[in-house]
Amino acid sequence: MLLPFFAVFFAFQIAPLIWILVNSFYSQTEEAWGLENYTDILSSPFYLQAIRFSLDISFWSSFYGVIIALIGGYSLRQLGTGRLQRFVLSFANMTSNFAGVPLDFAFVIMVGLNGFFTLLLKKYGVIDGFNIYSRDGLILIYTYFQIPLGILLLYPAFDGLHTEWQESAALLGAPRWRFWLHIGIPVLTPALLGTFVILLANALGAYATIYALTTGNFNVVPIRIAALVAGDITLDPNLDSALSVLLVLLMTLITVVHQWLLRRSYLHAAP
Repeated sequence: MLLPFFAVFFAFQIAPLIWILVNSFYSQTEEAWGLENYTDILSSPFYLQAIRFSLDISFWSSFYGVIIALIGGYSLRQLGTGRLQRFVLSFANMTSNFAGVPLDFAFVIMVGLNGFFTLLLKKYGVIDGFNIYSRDGLILIYTYFQIPLGILLLYPAFDGLHTEWQESAALLGAPRWRFWLHIGIPVLTPALLGTFVILLANALGAYATIYALTTGNFNVVPIRIAALVAGDITLDPNLDSALSVLLVLLMTLITVVHQWLLRRSYLHAAP
């Protein structure tokens, strides 16, 4: 019964990864096997900048996304089970897939150089200007499509927080902030770490949104991968494979660190 599953898993997950890994060791310029592709990437300020920008945008958008999703998930839990809660969950599920060209178009209209909110805030002197095509603008857009996914991932975690715990803490004289500091946040820490890693992976691999907004002029890893595999001038699928392998290794490292932190959180939470 498991044979079809393993066949599909190997064909669409393992086989492409093996193909990319093997081809990453062949240098198209040197026409020889070796580590030249990895050396070129790790010694190039251009590719190192792409990795740094990708990590920067992904980290901050995931961080803001988790914080806002935590507040949103808790507020949603306080609504109880009802029509409004089902509507908000359905809306979050829908907007978690709202990315790419439609999302960019909406943000250009609202907070672009001549967007509605940009002109309104400039008129009242709140801001001097806002460039949606900059690092801060990209973090804002990334955070937007991270929030619904974060809410969907964190919402079930609040089932682990029992109302009796907060009531008992209140009866013992503990203020609300002490309950969250010593009980609420430690209980939710595994879910927060897991959600953060998933959002980080989601942002690191995002391509359509940043490409549609900047037409490939912002230097991040997905843009460089696409340029190397489909570019007219810089076509080099083997170097592209090496860059893809480095991205996979980066995500593997993040996942390993996440698992280590997760084990530590469970150990500290254990009685």
